[in-house]
Amino acid sequence: MKIVCLEANCLGDDVDLTCLEEFGEVTVYGSSTADDTPERVKDAEVIVVNKVPMNANTLSDAKNLKVICVTATGTNIIDTEYTNARGITVMNVKGYSTDAVVQHTFALLFYVYEKLSYYDHFVKSGEYVKNDIFSHFDKKFFELKGKTWGIIGLGEIGRGVTKIAEAFGCNIIYYSTSGKNYNQDYTLVTLDELLSQSDIVSIHAPLNEQTIDLIRAEELNKMKETAVLMNLGRGSIVNEADLADALEKDKITAAALDVLSKEPMTPDNPLLRIQDSTKLIITPHIAWAPVETRRRVVEEVCLNMRAYLSGVERNIVK
Repeated sequence: MKIVCLEANCLGDDVDLTCLEEFGEVTVYGSSTADDTPERVKDAEVIVVNKVPMNANTLSDAKNLKVICVTATGTNIIDTEYTNARGITVMNVKGYSTDAVVQHTFALLFYVYEKLSYYDHFVKSGEYVKNDIFSHFDKKFFELKGKTWGIIGLGEIGRGVTKIAEAFGCNIIYYSTSGKNYNQDYTLVTLDELLSQSDIVSIHAPLNEQTIDLIRAEELNKMKETAVLMNLGRGSIVNEADLADALEKDKITAAALDVLSKEPMTPDNPLLRIQDSTKLIITPHIAWAPVETRRRVVEEVCLNMRAYLSGVERNIVK
């Protein structure tokens, strides 16, 4: 089989792709665009891809294509109507980064919740050397115990966050973006109730018609002034211009994001106005990306391929 990996750079140069060679001849590109993809995949039987759109424009010349392996859980890059019509099998990877995203959620939270950038700078700038007492607490922060943590999107990652939040003594409430999910272990509330009651709001929902632009100025105004908003779902769930305004006007105390509406970040993103790291931290979509999880993605792709060749359905997108 002829296998084309279009975006190896998305997995990192420390990830070994040689397991793909057991299935055939492998051609690896560091990065690809929609424009150069048609030529690169015209002879491919298998495509390994992350962000390049898979549709008639990119695939029409790939007459021998049988399988698309997406190195992510989300498959919004796939025109499933087109791939289904051609009988192309699409497989994604699932569950590879749940623990990593949960871990990163708390890394982001504590950075802003305990004003760590301020205190780190206080010490390294030499100000602590001049201090007249053993401590310094000009930037106020609070315990998590007894606080209300609102989860938007109580899927596998959201449930992972709740378990750790509970260990810190938080009270958990959640909002179902689909209106279909019910978990008897936690309190289901409306979005308005979640925003007004929560001290921490974390988003772990997918991007769809129900969640796009879910958090705008109207919703931000319903939050506590002491609240922290975190987005580890998809960037377009939060209106970035409205969030920048809310942070500048102290409508909420801080925000922590790992996702943006356009990635990489564009120079006109309004959040670049917020240079105070006690108010905002943005990481470049890395919650999923510890060394172990990136390697696990490749292992999952190879497991999917073995299952496909054995006639077993595994992580097939329909």
